[in-house]
Amino acid sequence: MKSTADDIYRTNRLVAAGQINTALRFSHKTYGEAFYTFELGIERRSGYVDEINVMVSERLLCQTPLAAGDFVELSGQIRTYNEMADGRNKLNVVAFAREISVNCEAAYYENYVYLDGFLCKPPIKRTSPLGRDICDMMIAVNRMYNKSDYIPCIAWGRNANYAKTLGVGDRVCIEGRLQSREYRKKLEDGSAATHRAFEVSILKLSDDVEAEEDMW
Repeated sequence: MKSTADDIYRTNRLVAAGQINTALRFSHKTYGEAFYTFELGIERRSGYVDEINVMVSERLLCQTPLAAGDFVELSGQIRTYNEMADGRNKLNVVAFAREISVNCEAAYYENYVYLDGFLCKPPIKRTSPLGRDICDMMIAVNRMYNKSDYIPCIAWGRNANYAKTLGVGDRVCIEGRLQSREYRKKLEDGSAATHRAFEVSILKLSDDVEAEEDMW
């Protein structure tokens, strides 16, 4: 059965509000339609700012011109795609905007993600440097035209201990936020480089899919 637009909205939803940190950059063109990317800063309650990549079509930009410094609200999905970087395959994670508007009055931050998908790799349980339980997960969420987005997620504490019991193919529902984090990676010459990773930080994790579907 083919996925429809309504199915995608039900299984992959993102709502965000923040400030545009960079100028818009051309990304690519598909079927004659151009797409652009920019970095969106979303401040957490702790004061840390998640810097996520947003992709927007020229069609939306014709309706709502955007510039660095604008405070925007958007809704859409998380999209992932692979590209070659430094001779290696890199997974890019972006917020794909389906609706976007400029908010000139009230600057509030929002970062909400809902995913309904399937575990496509064995979960990896580990411990943070501060001794907190963590579990890395890769969730496949179906998209239209027989495509899927493979979205890295991270569970904490009790959710991490539950996540480690799941197996490949298990269907899960996730609520959380799309976050960015920097990490240092050691290179072959002994030096270290700073990289940025993007993932969904899980606030709620459930395999009770029927109960979740009743909410929508």
